[in-house]
Amino acid sequence: MRMYIGMDVHSKQTVFVAQDETGQVIGQGSAPTTMEGLRQIVVGLAAPTQTPIGLETGTQATWVSRQLTSLGMKPIVVDAREVRAKARRIGQKSDRRDAFEICDGLRREIFSSLVYVPEESIEKLRMILSRRRHFIRLCTRQVSAAKFLLRSRGLRGLARTLKSEVAWEKLLERLGSTAITDYVAMHGQMWKQAQKWVGKLDKELIEAAKPFTQTMDLLQTLWGIGPVTAATFIATLGTPERFPDSAHVVSYVGLAVSTYDSGERQCHGHITKSGSPELRAMLCEAAHHAARPQHPLNPYFARLCAKRGLKQAVIAVAQRLARILFQMWRKGERFNLEKLNVKPVRRIKTRRIYYELKEIGVSVRV
Repeated sequence: MRMYIGMDVHSKQTVFVAQDETGQVIGQGSAPTTMEGLRQIVVGLAAPTQTPIGLETGTQATWVSRQLTSLGMKPIVVDAREVRAKARRIGQKSDRRDAFEICDGLRREIFSSLVYVPEESIEKLRMILSRRRHFIRLCTRQVSAAKFLLRSRGLRGLARTLKSEVAWEKLLERLGSTAITDYVAMHGQMWKQAQKWVGKLDKELIEAAKPFTQTMDLLQTLWGIGPVTAATFIATLGTPERFPDSAHVVSYVGLAVSTYDSGERQCHGHITKSGSPELRAMLCEAAHHAARPQHPLNPYFARLCAKRGLKQAVIAVAQRLARILFQMWRKGERFNLEKLNVKPVRRIKTRRIYYELKEIGVSVRV
């Protein structure tokens, strides 16, 4: 007999509902959200091996799915927004009804937004990168707060960059005994502590990335891609086998252009921004390197920049970088300049344009 189980997982209790192939409810109840509680559910229902068990996305979804896998089950994580959108009684939410909707939707195979549960090595990489971003943002906040204090007292010129301990010490020496010295020192101490944690996480990142050393070396052969960007790309995608082609990768990252096609009307808007904001930001940052004449994508970037503007050119190059990185990873090949299919453009120096316009009487503001 085929069995389907739906779970509504919370921090303390997990509510479950089980159905057979015909949709008949054959079991329901609740248990603690612990390893022992999950084992009680599986044993109490006498669930066969590889029984599909559905649960919503949430803080504990990854942990619960790993525990269910160790018990011989087949966990399936569904996007919580799709569960609510396809619920029969949207305005009557309860834990048991949510578990029933998940179980029934799993049996009828109506869910399409199935969430990828990464391996432990990928999960560890994601955790380290997430904490590293947290402390880097904390460092940025301390620098911004210190500069705000300086501007509020008309001392903006005392500190241009605060990227080292020496810069913070020199700033405190220049301030002397002013009203904001103690507050700036507080932000400096917080910055130093956060920098120590960033250094510690960088060492952990090197250790966690060792299983992916070959892939990271391949990805870093592309211009503008460093170790952190390569590790973020690997951690976000997990495995290239998940995606049929590079277009799906662009859409997954959130760099695909939103469209509205109805009847004879076709509209294109901003990018969807539906994926990882960290990877999207890193790809856009790497795309800015295409402004350099030595970059292999510079002709492509220059042509788009002249036609569409800087921002759209950066997004287009970021999309292309995502496609190239995916193909390099999937095929196990290093970056090959001959496969770019980028036509070079004739470069005209700015000084030459200035004098040519001046000769015909056009005033140029420099």
